[in-house]
Amino acid sequence: MTLHEPDPETFPRPARDPDTGTRLQELVLGSQDIAGFLTELAVVASASLSSMANRVHAGVTVIRRKRPQAVASSDAAAHALDELQNGFGDGPCLAALRTRKTVLVPDLAEECRWAQYIVDAAEKGVCSILAVPLDLAGEAEAVLNLYSGRTNEFTADDVSTAEAFAEQAAGSLRLVLRITQLSEARNDLAVAMKSRTAIDMAVGAIMAENRCSRDTAFNILTKASSSRNIKLRDVAISVIASISGEHQIDTYFDE
Repeated sequence: MTLHEPDPETFPRPARDPDTGTRLQELVLGSQDIAGFLTELAVVASASLSSMANRVHAGVTVIRRKRPQAVASSDAAAHALDELQNGFGDGPCLAALRTRKTVLVPDLAEECRWAQYIVDAAEKGVCSILAVPLDLAGEAEAVLNLYSGRTNEFTADDVSTAEAFAEQAAGSLRLVLRITQLSEARNDLAVAMKSRTAIDMAVGAIMAENRCSRDTAFNILTKASSSRNIKLRDVAISVIASISGEHQIDTYFDE
């Protein structure tokens, strides 16, 4: 997919939003997950730096398991460009990610670094690139990637705007990451409580049926789990089901 100059009639850019912080707060409150937040973030970044005469394409790349992944984009063109760079394993955006410093390529035709990537990106209509890392304070590593079909598109003011936006976005993303971690921890706790409840009920049933101690009943359960190569919780649920016919074990706790 290549970049192209937008028709002002189909891309009517409004004035840049002066209250980016409020917009980012709204994204935090309205996003269902990290991917959704980052997608909206890319869209806002694109809109913030685009004009009626030229559209800036934005993507977000995140390091996961030591490999860069294009996790969000303002449009299909930005996603393709992020994937292209990640495929080479190097480029201005990945350099910004590694060095944690802003990288500006004002004119791809005059850029000597990342030779093959630059050639391929230029063939797709890219003329200038701005990459701004997001400081996530060790929570993760991410970079905001901005592409334009015009040379020297990103002025000093644009770089400052992008860096200020990235700083605010990083704070919001850190909050989203923490909220997600808390949500995942809560879900893990709920699963653990359901497993514990099922196991305790099964142990009690075995104790009653065999007139044995709790330790003996638990050993019977674990041996069944090991011999059948089935998770302990699943064995416990099967024991409960064989006695009561109940397959769904609910756990009640305060929300």
